[in-house]
Amino acid sequence: MYLLAFETSCDDTSIAIFRDRELVAMKTRSQIREHNETKWVVPEVAARLHANNIFGVLEEVLNEAKVILKEIDIIACTEFPGLMPSLLVGMSVAKTLAKTLEKPYIAIDHIEAHMFANFIWRDSDDILFPSVCLTVSWGHNELYLWKSMFEREKIGETLDDSAGEAFDKVAKMMGLGYPGGPIIGKLASEYTGEFRSIFPKVLLDRETHDFSFSGLKSAVKREVDKRIEKNGSLSKDDIREIAFEFEQTVVNILSYKLFHAAKTYNISSVVLAGWVSANDRLRETIEQQAKERNYRFTAPISKVYSQDNAAMVGILAYYRLRWDI
Repeated sequence: MYLLAFETSCDDTSIAIFRDRELVAMKTRSQIREHNETKWVVPEVAARLHANNIFGVLEEVLNEAKVILKEIDIIACTEFPGLMPSLLVGMSVAKTLAKTLEKPYIAIDHIEAHMFANFIWRDSDDILFPSVCLTVSWGHNELYLWKSMFEREKIGETLDDSAGEAFDKVAKMMGLGYPGGPIIGKLASEYTGEFRSIFPKVLLDRETHDFSFSGLKSAVKREVDKRIEKNGSLSKDDIREIAFEFEQTVVNILSYKLFHAAKTYNISSVVLAGWVSANDRLRETIEQQAKERNYRFTAPISKVYSQDNAAMVGILAYYRLRWDI
């Protein structure tokens, strides 16, 4: 069985082909260069770029897989959540192909697909259920009680900005590029000072599994403005220190919430998903804390699968077919 998967929820045009549960080929066209000009994703611009790129990406992935469209058995595509103009591009192409080829079509939940990215190049029993899963990406930030493969309960969510949005906005405040996550991470890794905890750890003093990053974002803005007012501009050391303090504060909040939820529900398995799971400091911190607590820890096997990608769409579609969901 060949499965064709589309992912266009934000600013990457990604298409993958599976043979049963094996990823045969995946091609992803990034829009970073275009969006770097505005330091943000403009939905209409992203949709136009998807429309320009999607057929070229489709041709590339078919050629790499050595598969023709008539051999495709199933077509899957992300339908929600995401930027609606971007989603519509992928959905239009995927649904048109499904109708033309007379093949079944599967609508995919973007957040669930991020969770299932942990099954790429793994067996179905490699994740221990129940688990607590932290999903953290550009537009979302949730905690799920993942009871079984297709049974999950949301137990926490962001009340305002997600961590991913906060990374982008902090990078923009300091005149850095897009996307903010990798840039902040690189600058933070270059800082050699000690962590001074100059920013607030929001909601850690409450018995809640929810997140809030707007207060942290505002605190960073005040710090940036204060240093500019004092010195006329941000020095390279200022930028590295602010990046480090901000990133470490986000990591402390996310890891605390994850393990607090695991303790509350008496669960010894934690899972990380979403493109912020590619952040080295976050991943290393959670992995180390999991070892100290004797918890099972799972994250996508490669950073490629942490980001928005069609492989996560395809693997979720495969398991839905296998479980007849």
